[in-house]
Amino acid sequence: MKTDTMSGPVTSAPQGLGGQVIAALDRIPNDLIALVARLSIAAVFWQSGQTKVNGWMLSDNALYLFENEYKLPLIDPWLAAHLAALAEHVFPVLLVIGLASRLSALALLGMTLVIEIFVYPDAWPTHGTWAVCLLFIAARGPGLLSLDAMIVRRVRRLG
Repeated sequence: MKTDTMSGPVTSAPQGLGGQVIAALDRIPNDLIALVARLSIAAVFWQSGQTKVNGWMLSDNALYLFENEYKLPLIDPWLAAHLAALAEHVFPVLLVIGLASRLSALALLGMTLVIEIFVYPDAWPTHGTWAVCLLFIAARGPGLLSLDAMIVRRVRRLG
């Protein structure tokens, strides 16, 4: 008998149309889910990073927001603005190519928590959605269509 860790023993799949739908959903590969999660959350952070820069420089507006609206504790606004802009450009690129994916997801999850706690606490539904994508990547990995998976396959062949 199969056991589901959340709800106990699983006796059999539901019958009929509902069972067919569940069976079809069960066949969606985690690799596809990971790819969609990586690309979609990378786009969110990349677009946010783009609002903070003007060419290769931090925009005056971004600095103004960090000094006057965001007001993060324990970090200088100038440094926070630069670090945020850098993180929102580097980690999304790493997620798209699937390199250091778990680390990148954890970094962006940390950033999401800071945004939720200190900047926009009422935006928890949006931040929760971001967190789910990032947690999936951190917990399950980037999937087969990633440089991380390619490196693992190559290391296993050599070892």
